[in-house]
Amino acid sequence: MQHHVFKLSPLGLSLLLAFQSGALHAAETGVLPEVKVQASSIDDSESYQAPVSRSATKIDAPLRDIPQTVNVVPQALIRDQGAHSMQDVLRNVPGVGLSSGDGQRDQVTIRGFSAIADQFIDGLRDDALYFRDLSNIERVDVLKGPAAVLYGRGSSGGLINRVTKKPGENLGEVAVTVGSWGQQRAEIDIARKTEIADFRVTGASELADSFREPQFLNRESLAPSVSLKLGDATLLLQGEYTADRRVTDFGVPAYQGRPVNVDPGKYYGAANAADVDYTQARVKAGGAALEKPLAGGLKLRNAFRYYDYSLDRGNTTVGSVNEAKQTVSLNHGALRRQDDGFFNQTELTQTLATGAISHQLLYGIEVGRQYKDQVTYSATNVATVALFDPVLPQLQRIMGTLTTDNLGVLTVSSAYVQDLLTLSSQWKALVGVRYDVFKQETHERRAGQPNLERTDREWSPRAGLVFQPTTQQSYYLSYSKSFQPSGETFAPTGANADLAPEETGGLEAGGKYDLFDGRLQAGAAVFRLTRDHIKAVDPATQQTIPVGKQQTDGVELTLAGKLPGGVQAFAGYAWLDSTMVKSVAVESGQQVQGKSATLTPTHSANLWLSKDLPAGFNVGGGVNYVGDRYANLGNTVTLPAYTTLDAAVRYRLRALDLQLNLNNLTDRKYFVAGHGSNANLNLPGAPRNAALTARYAF
Repeated sequence: MQHHVFKLSPLGLSLLLAFQSGALHAAETGVLPEVKVQASSIDDSESYQAPVSRSATKIDAPLRDIPQTVNVVPQALIRDQGAHSMQDVLRNVPGVGLSSGDGQRDQVTIRGFSAIADQFIDGLRDDALYFRDLSNIERVDVLKGPAAVLYGRGSSGGLINRVTKKPGENLGEVAVTVGSWGQQRAEIDIARKTEIADFRVTGASELADSFREPQFLNRESLAPSVSLKLGDATLLLQGEYTADRRVTDFGVPAYQGRPVNVDPGKYYGAANAADVDYTQARVKAGGAALEKPLAGGLKLRNAFRYYDYSLDRGNTTVGSVNEAKQTVSLNHGALRRQDDGFFNQTELTQTLATGAISHQLLYGIEVGRQYKDQVTYSATNVATVALFDPVLPQLQRIMGTLTTDNLGVLTVSSAYVQDLLTLSSQWKALVGVRYDVFKQETHERRAGQPNLERTDREWSPRAGLVFQPTTQQSYYLSYSKSFQPSGETFAPTGANADLAPEETGGLEAGGKYDLFDGRLQAGAAVFRLTRDHIKAVDPATQQTIPVGKQQTDGVELTLAGKLPGGVQAFAGYAWLDSTMVKSVAVESGQQVQGKSATLTPTHSANLWLSKDLPAGFNVGGGVNYVGDRYANLGNTVTLPAYTTLDAAVRYRLRALDLQLNLNNLTDRKYFVAGHGSNANLNLPGAPRNAALTARYAF
């Protein structure tokens, strides 16, 4: 295993010095500063319960009024579990399957459908292909089902919206984490309020090795923000910088229908992986959000975000497995991406009454443009190695032939309207519709390759009815629709430029319950999602054609909040039957029709409990179960079911928190993710590991 010297950048050094200065101040005075906590019925900073979320409606509305499933992973749970990645967070959400994301990005499936482009931040699209840091994240919302009515293209099974930390309070906090495999992470979060402006800055720096032999992590993140008070208006300005460097890890191949039985650290790539198989991603982003009340019960909000994303990736992957000879062929590739773009949303909210019916109206216009520049090289059969004990080859960064060299331009213009109606004390309704004009262009730089262009115009409706017989019960029925254009987040190609968008319709019914005087929330949902016109390759002509239908029937159960006895609980269960009901595609010699969706377990469940104890202690623990999943479309390789157990203990002494997290207590060997369309790219889960965090508030 490679080991990396702990050499902090200027950002990381400043975070560590900030932590040390706070500790020195405590030592000099002999007394740690007192922490004052204002009690309330629900303490947002400590509770696993989230009664309100704007992600589903973009207006302030209780979750019980929304005829749709919204899973909220709050800051308290993220901290208690010691989560530092989106994968760590999303394992708490039922119905979410984990993907390896080509070893370079956060990627999941939701209710059986890929969500590669369904990432948002504060309601604005964030579909760049990178691993996100959580130092600037207050909570993560997962909106289930088609959501194009407010968010546009994509979201077959749902979408993920990260809600950032914002100015508006006085706090200071530094944290240092040390953990298994040389993990060393420092974080800072400082916020101050003044009469004319509020400020906040968050940041993190992390270095680590891994149980995966050549893997390492070198990450930095910084996010300053300021909220200006302009009379009765507020202007929020935010910046973000993230840099992430690691080995591009595709995992291990398969043998006889299962991932090969080797040590979890075994790597199938280049011997000089740190030099030729690394991914370096950088994201620079800035945004502004203006909110101003207007006359007549109107409120204006304009949100803008610009981003610049660069990716330099090299990777070695398994090409094929010869089971008779027990050998593996390796391919090598290189990819450079340079993306930039902007999105702007102008929204007007209005509260009014028509007779006995009250309305919360939302009117919106969104425009955006993205430039996606990409260059790829690929080489096949660069080496052959033993399946069970590979001797890795020395490779070059750029090998093979140029396979892609183009610029993609994506332009969107849309308008939407939504109305949350209170029909009576027991009945509510939510209706909305959006119209998108989405244009895609491919500007080729290779000789002889044609430029491509297509424009899609799509309507996306949503309608739901809510019945609330008491203040503790809420039952709903809803329908929504989304569309997935050719390419969606990539430049169109000759194979798909002439094909109409795929369409997803979702029907959902469910109930939401407030228990124990509102301290605990429970939810249940049953749904059917159907995606039509899925693109597939005709085995006779090898051309991409719009033939295919995928359907997911499912049930989800959730629980969040405080149980009797002061035990905090966060739990979920999902049953999913996701099937390709119609397809002419063939993969791994198998007809895809009738097969199950990849990376989608039939059963999955999660539970985390925590409780405060006397003398400043808190203990917590949880279990995560994931059933069998298929790694590829032909369902020839299975990722076996697994159960992991985790635990945590925290000691609080006034302003200082010491927290120990222990993960995979039984040292279970398992596979946390697969690729989804390739049977030989399966990512092992981490063995037993530990992390110790010291967090100081000032």
